[in-house]
Amino acid sequence: MKALVFERNLPRWAASRGASALAGTGRGVRVGPLRLVDVEPPLLPGPEWVSVRPTLAGICGSDLATLDGRSSRYFEDVVSFPFVPGHEVVGEVEGSRVVIEPVLGCAARGILPPCSACAQGHTGSCERVAFGHLQPGLQTGYCTDTGGGWSNTLVAHHSQLHPVPDSMTDEAAVMVEPTACAVHAVLAADIQEGSTVAVLGAGTLGLCTVAALRHLRLPGAVVAGAKHPEQRRLAADLGADLVAEPGQVRRTVRRQTRSLTVGDRLTGGADVVIDCVGSAASVEEALAVVRPAGKVVLVGMPGTVKVDLTPLWHREINLMGAYAYGREANGRRTFEVAFDLVAEADLGRLVSARYPLDRYEEAIAHAGTAGRRGSVKVVFEPARRGSVAPDRRGSVAPEHRPDPRPRPDRRPGPPSPTRTRTKGLSL
Repeated sequence: MKALVFERNLPRWAASRGASALAGTGRGVRVGPLRLVDVEPPLLPGPEWVSVRPTLAGICGSDLATLDGRSSRYFEDVVSFPFVPGHEVVGEVEGSRVVIEPVLGCAARGILPPCSACAQGHTGSCERVAFGHLQPGLQTGYCTDTGGGWSNTLVAHHSQLHPVPDSMTDEAAVMVEPTACAVHAVLAADIQEGSTVAVLGAGTLGLCTVAALRHLRLPGAVVAGAKHPEQRRLAADLGADLVAEPGQVRRTVRRQTRSLTVGDRLTGGADVVIDCVGSAASVEEALAVVRPAGKVVLVGMPGTVKVDLTPLWHREINLMGAYAYGREANGRRTFEVAFDLVAEADLGRLVSARYPLDRYEEAIAHAGTAGRRGSVKVVFEPARRGSVAPDRRGSVAPEHRPDPRPRPDRRPGPPSPTRTRTKGLSL
């Protein structure tokens, strides 16, 4: 079968890191350790495993960081080489469509009794991702034994499979995994009704977070920091009350919260800031716009960053991470809520382009410049060859105060004078 395989090759890793630093995100893949090769399909590790044929597989920001040589060395002991990337996957098992929940927890690893986290359903916090009958790998797409979505076949444990409703398109289904990350972050943040919430970044994760805030919580105001015009359009349509370019986020939060300023910092600020970027600059911005005793949630995967933590200490700010998913405090699995949210907010429209595996260099370069090109989510379509599916851009127009419920008619309408204070999804 065909597969994109990432090998442990330090010279190529260094070359990729240098090339991406010079030419931009996604540009190091030409000289990096990723190769399209013919390999044998992965073997089933046990009787509770099945082979999955990926239909669509997303290119995630964490994938780009890995390909660019920017991912943290923290992960070295919880991945195994060579691996096939791709953890955002919709595929087929014996004619039925499924979405993969990629975390390889105790159930998938055949570990009994399970660790305390898995026993409570918090598989994202599994303590055994380097043990059991599988090679190390925190997720499908980072484990040599399972394969990944950037191929014609992977293997998955039955506990990882979620059936796709007949009414859901493949584009919508491939958005379930990143949406689950956003759902988990929003639910874990314990956002109170009437709070001011700032979301930094409006790529796939940031836009899904805006949608989750509007449908799962009742914030008083959602402020979204979005760099590119199409990102700002989509952020407004998905529920952001105020959308600002990155350099204007502090001013926007200051006006919304009526804060004063001391130097370039706010004396007050947002109750919660959700950082969907994970860079040193975004963490610094989050600490600058959150109120004293407020909360900063890191959702975008950070690496090694240099940040002055004095404001965190002085203003008694709560800093927390939000990595993956499992079972939320209300008892529902994160993926169940994510399926509902994808359908309710029509998040399948965020899939902008589909590429065959043999055009992987173009696909990854496109994903690295998606915002500038008016795109959001770029995916692989492993079964197809040669051509690129058309880019879906600008399909949604913003409104001044968008209704949290998606409308079938996507034409621009007049501003809504009030916002309906109802949650769109059941928890």
